[in-house]
Formats: sequence, structure tokens, C-alpha cells
Amino acid sequence: MTVGAGGGADMNADRARSALGTYGEDLAARRLGEAGMTVLERNWRCGRAGEIDIVARDGDVLVVCEVKTRRAGPFQHPMAAVTPVKADRLRGLAERWTQEHGGAPPGGVRIDLIGVVLPRRGAPVVEHVRGVA
Repeated sequence: MTVGAGGGADMNADRARSALGTYGEDLAARRLGEAGMTVLERNWRCGRAGEIDIVARDGDVLVVCEVKTRRAGPFQHPMAAVTPVKADRLRGLAERWTQEHGGAPPGGVRIDLIGVVLPRRGAPVVEHVRGVA
């Protein structure tokens, strides 16, 4: 079997991106735990509407967390990746999640962003911003 031009390279790039994202989500889940939050679910999918990277509980608040991971370099900072359109989508996904799981908790729902930057050397930089949308 032969692979078309670039087919193998594209698959390798997709796998590398997926591994990078999973690593960033692992770091994010650990950071949330260290902050006293409980991770309830990871990678919750809602058909074509999309996916929530992490659903957690912070006291009586439900936290829907978007995780963006980037290698250090000339790329945009992970925090810049949440546009108004993406924020609207996250709000819709949060609403769907709460509907499927018995409604919003007493403290309501908050949308957080965790940005992970992986430098060429040294420890990853993990930033957690609460209430982005």
C-alpha cells in the first residue's frame, strides 16, 4: 500500500498535536487538583457541538475548562485562542452538560482557561485564568 504525498507526514503531525494536547490537559487537570478542585470529567463530547476539555467542581461552582497547549516559539499565546465565538460555544456546551447532569449547582457555572506553554528547555508554564467567558 502506498501513501499519497504528505499523507504519512499529516498523520504524524496529527498524532503529535493530539499527544501535545493530551499532555497539556494532564498538566491542567493536575493544576486544578492542586488548587483544590475536583475533576469530574475530561474530554466530554457533545456531538457536533464540540468538546469540553475538563469539567471540574470548585466548591459549589461547576467549572468548564478549556485547555490550550502550545510549544514556545513564534506561535500565538494559548490565551489568545479563546475568541468570542469560542467563548459562546463553550457557554453552549456548559449549558448542555448541566442539562444532561441534573442542572447547574448552587454556585452556578464558570468558564476557565488554562494555557500551557512548553519551552524548549525547562518546566512547562501553566496559567489558569478564571471566569474568561
